[in-house]
Amino acid sequence: MARIPLQITSRNFEITGEIEHLILKKSEKLDKFHRDMTSCRVLLEVPHRNRNSGVVYNARIDLSMPGKDIVIRREAHEDLHKAINLAFDAALRRLQAHARRKRGEVKRHEESPRGRIASLYPEAGYGFIAASDGRSVYFHRNSVGDEHFEDMQVGMDVVFIEEHGLRGPQASSVRPK
Repeated sequence: MARIPLQITSRNFEITGEIEHLILKKSEKLDKFHRDMTSCRVLLEVPHRNRNSGVVYNARIDLSMPGKDIVIRREAHEDLHKAINLAFDAALRRLQAHARRKRGEVKRHEESPRGRIASLYPEAGYGFIAASDGRSVYFHRNSVGDEHFEDMQVGMDVVFIEEHGLRGPQASSVRPK
């Protein structure tokens, strides 16, 4: 059983035991992941519908914890199980993000490789970068970002995104540093 108080409410339709069980299992998973939660309120509703559309379900989850409330809304899905699963998946992602921020974890992005333009062949539309680790990396004129290929000069410092090409390393994106 979940440690957190769970409240399930429905509007405009009756919840079955199967749906209650699904919500209970999903809320237990949230509780295991984040023990600081103080409450979990789930609202399932069938909004008023027009004659042209079938039954759709909205799912809303309100999670409370010290210093933070998280509200998840998933609207207008034809399958009640899918609406519930989508809402709880979103709630789990939000709890994970909250836990990372609370622990002070920040996503770190790898720094793009750096190098210098070693050689240019403007007529042919390509060149080579001498990467900071000593390798030679091919690039095509189409790889040059905001700057025009014609503005590139031998010796210019650049950052690039590398990928594996047919003949070895090549830069898929090149821009001046």
